[in-house]
Amino acid sequence: MRRDKTPRSYDVAACAEEQQWCSRAAGASTCVGTLSSAAVARKPSAGSSPPSPRLLGPTFLSCEMCRHRSRRLTLVNCETVTDGGNSDSLEPWKFNVAYDKLIIASGAEASTFGIKGVKEHATFLREVHHAQEIRRRLLLNLMLSDVPGISVEEKSRLLHCVVIGGGPTGVEFSGELSDFIINDVHERYSHVKDHIRVTLIEANEILSSFDVRLRQYATNHLIKSGVRLVHGVVKDVEPHKIVLNDGTEVPYGLLVWSTGVGPSPFIRSLEFPKAPGGRIGVDDWLRVPSVKDVFSIGDCSGYLESTGKPPLPALAQVAERQGKYLAALLNRIGKEGGGYANQAADMKLGEPFVYKHLGSMATVGRYKALVDLRQSKEAKGLSLAGFVSWFIWRSAYLTRVISWRNRFYVAVNWLTTLLFGRDITRI
Repeated sequence: MRRDKTPRSYDVAACAEEQQWCSRAAGASTCVGTLSSAAVARKPSAGSSPPSPRLLGPTFLSCEMCRHRSRRLTLVNCETVTDGGNSDSLEPWKFNVAYDKLIIASGAEASTFGIKGVKEHATFLREVHHAQEIRRRLLLNLMLSDVPGISVEEKSRLLHCVVIGGGPTGVEFSGELSDFIINDVHERYSHVKDHIRVTLIEANEILSSFDVRLRQYATNHLIKSGVRLVHGVVKDVEPHKIVLNDGTEVPYGLLVWSTGVGPSPFIRSLEFPKAPGGRIGVDDWLRVPSVKDVFSIGDCSGYLESTGKPPLPALAQVAERQGKYLAALLNRIGKEGGGYANQAADMKLGEPFVYKHLGSMATVGRYKALVDLRQSKEAKGLSLAGFVSWFIWRSAYLTRVISWRNRFYVAVNWLTTLLFGRDITRI
């Protein structure tokens, strides 16, 4: 959206908990050292083109909407993020941000379905710091497994990596982890060869949104790569094991939770009409109907039932296309004199937003990937699997990286991994 906005139309201020843009599609690669954190995350700089939005520091998004006394100025109340676990940390600073147009795009959080112990013992895979934590714990477990006197049972537990959720993120991570084990761990940690395992647990079918043939290909490929597939529902998560609904206990050293997303506490706290699933309800033009000059895009929003439109999938391409549409809409509003607050109430907004699915892709490891170009699960279209799909997936990913700087980093990381293997140094 920043790229498509007319610079002279609006002064953009971004309030966010994280002062960086990152690609979640590369999270699995970052966990095992295929890509570095610097390659997949980028802090906006003054030298980018077009100019980056003015960031107001790392702010905690427990903001509330309120009206200024002038009745024309609308404010968002914000609070800075501080290290709450440190007794010497600074007190949070509260401040107000005035706006003429507000766009809520705070994303979503991982769904735990109310299962006890998930937040305490599992690691999610949505942000760069999640990938760094997974990598740190994985390498630590490799080191601990080599401690003299450790029992075989404890070694097997430490080296058991369990992934919950058979969506694209869970499958891609399982494939990358299997590659990492076969190509790097077995070579440098010979003592773990008979103990290290990867288990993928899914309640239904893996990659349920993909074509049946592609799902079967992914299943066969993962099993061939050493990934154990288990159908089951997690009932409880304990510090060193998970319990399935049939009573089966699965010990683990690393537990990665990737079961979809839901609304964050911030989104649930907003007194806006909600779409199915608890997300912010928007109309055909991505507006929040109950409040003037407020829009919402991405995983935190969804169509109101009154629009008659089906829910949009929680995909990056949805948010990207919504951002481009909204940038064009705001540019048009600004040119017609409706850029200030309360000035576009009676303005005709033109064509509503229409989402057209461009297809789905997922890598399954060992230079293999899936490409499903169907517009829906029921539609017919091109479906590919294998090395050619992997090449298409990597090419598409490289074109979607946020900057030329990051594209260069990604390409260099891929080449370095190909020539010298992954970096398994624990820092």
